[in-house]
Amino acid sequence: MTDRTTAPGSRADMMRNRRHLLTAATEAFAECGVDVSMSEIAQRAGLAKGTVFRHFATKDDLLAAIMLQLLERLTASATRLQQADDAGEALREFMTTGVEALAGDRAFCEVIGRPSLQHAQVRDAIGGLCATVELLTDRAKEQGHVRDDVTGTDVVLLLGGIHQTALPLLDTHPQIWRRYLDLTLDGLRAPGTRTLPHPPPARPNLSPPAP
Repeated sequence: MTDRTTAPGSRADMMRNRRHLLTAATEAFAECGVDVSMSEIAQRAGLAKGTVFRHFATKDDLLAAIMLQLLERLTASATRLQQADDAGEALREFMTTGVEALAGDRAFCEVIGRPSLQHAQVRDAIGGLCATVELLTDRAKEQGHVRDDVTGTDVVLLLGGIHQTALPLLDTHPQIWRRYLDLTLDGLRAPGTRTLPHPPPARPNLSPPAP
């Protein structure tokens, strides 16, 4: 095996190896599930096994790092869109970006997303995403684009809901998630026809259940 590490002390080489590793791991988990070995991931990445463990001490840390990439991308998108003049259109763009990312990697939620939810950094990142989207949602409410009883946490949770609704049809209708996204956005618009029957959820509590 040829290890891509050419200068072990080089930060640029370390960052490049990390990118190769995360790409290889994402593909391996999507194809084989979370039981794929770290040795196989190292082989796919063209890295020595020791190099893999220098970046990620455990497979759980590797799964969390993959999930964090998506959460960071979504948080950056929501932050950027807070400056948009039309907050309603900004919320639409954010939700489109989120659902499209999930639909583009159909194995993500079950294979990578679910196990990584027990990782403290992932839970913190989800909380940060909800807080950022709350600000985006508040601006949309202030401008009269969405109903007053919608929260940022509602919006974040709906991303996964839309993806799961479209999931069984994606093989034959790869863009059908756009239909359910628009149906959801119609439901978010102000004014709501009636008060929602249940109070909004708190930010997700993803702590592991007590034994």
